[in-house]
Amino acid sequence: MIDIHSHILYDVDDGSTSIENSIDILKKAEEAGFSEIILTPHYIERYYENSPDVISHKVKNLKYAVYEEDILVKLHTGNEIFLTENSTELLYGGKLSTLANSRYILFEVPFSSKMLNLEEIMYDLIEHGYIPVLAHPERFTFIQDDPTQLIKLLKIGVLAQSNYGSFMGFYGKDAQRTAEILLENKLIQFLSSDTHRHGQIYENMDKILKKLESISGDEKYINELTTINPKKIIDDLDIYVEYPEELKSKKKVFFFF
Repeated sequence: MIDIHSHILYDVDDGSTSIENSIDILKKAEEAGFSEIILTPHYIERYYENSPDVISHKVKNLKYAVYEEDILVKLHTGNEIFLTENSTELLYGGKLSTLANSRYILFEVPFSSKMLNLEEIMYDLIEHGYIPVLAHPERFTFIQDDPTQLIKLLKIGVLAQSNYGSFMGFYGKDAQRTAEILLENKLIQFLSSDTHRHGQIYENMDKILKKLESISGDEKYINELTTINPKKIIDDLDIYVEYPEELKSKKKVFFFF
């Protein structure tokens, strides 16, 4: 498996607090069956603004420690970008990192309300050659209230990455319910850990994978989400998305307007 969203890089955001902690987490990732991980520290303007040079230095140190510890997990650089109108400019200016130096970028938006100009920013990023990947859509209230909002973004060219922990209720019942709806309707293209510390995801992967299989019933699709599509990001290959025009779910869906 390949993880495209993690906060394992040490002392840069609200994730790992030391290189020793990062190594311990990576050992658990290897045991769980992950062969490659993209390190995606937060970039939030005026809050987490680590420069590419700082990130590069820490990634180099972590890679050396991984080699010394004989951990067989390949590391790549990235960011989880809190989206603003300046994001395209920051990417072009080299202040932000794409995922594994590809065209793909990982971004998040405010949790409690939809950005009024979200689609406009998406069009701008795509016109500049980037492929936006929305992190954990199931955690945003505008998608929880109406999951068809994600279909609208997919039509634009946005891709979606759900968190493993969402399916286990780690972020609450609304996120869990929404994640299951998105999975059943094949509206997500990636599954990732979004891990910040010990005991969150990698130690629970056996249970999580069984839960995913029970929800989806499509082993091929789960393999695409965990391995095939993440590998396409690393290789900078196109990902073609088929999506339904309307939701088809066994679960009762409530929309609020």
